[in-house]
Amino acid sequence: MFIVNPKIEKYIQDLMPPMSPVLQEMTQYGYQNDFPIIGPLCGQFLQQMAVAANANNIFEMGSGFGYSAAWFARGLQPDGKIICADGDPNNRERAISYFKRLHIDDRIEFHVGRAQEILQQFKGPFDIIFNDVDKEQYPDTLDLVVPRLRKGGLFITDNALWDGQVTEPGGDIYTMGVKEFNKQIFARRDLATMIVPLRDGLAVSVKL
Repeated sequence: MFIVNPKIEKYIQDLMPPMSPVLQEMTQYGYQNDFPIIGPLCGQFLQQMAVAANANNIFEMGSGFGYSAAWFARGLQPDGKIICADGDPNNRERAISYFKRLHIDDRIEFHVGRAQEILQQFKGPFDIIFNDVDKEQYPDTLDLVVPRLRKGGLFITDNALWDGQVTEPGGDIYTMGVKEFNKQIFARRDLATMIVPLRDGLAVSVKL
């Protein structure tokens, strides 16, 4: 299911300024290898969120090969830091090679392991926490994340519309995980949440 009309997405993307050669290469790597990346439109949105939050410290749960971190870094404060977490050491190796070429490797710390366990090693508070772990694990992230966000901080979650499958009854464990997560974040009184229908849906929650 198309979340946004492809013609509209192309129109917006054509308005964007050209990406750096390294970001272009990262984008092509994701598409050519069927690696799930947020894409340039969501990347631009993450950059904007980092600027709007005056983000000085960001935590990523499920960083892949560093694509979202590369976009976040464009909006990060000059002395800011991003902590990445991903379970695949090969992703870490590829990410660091890109970060070096982007000259942001000194601002990013990349941990290998289960993102939720790595997050528990940090008290925060973080300005932004980005969530892209396995979808069946989504509901379990809330109680970990919210206490580690500053007031006014952002909790941003990818795939909140899950290819439109959230609109259908039932579903597999991944769909049910996303559905339950969405219910929980909208029900919480310590968060103000909206789903932005870009690409596969970004849930953006502000800590109250």
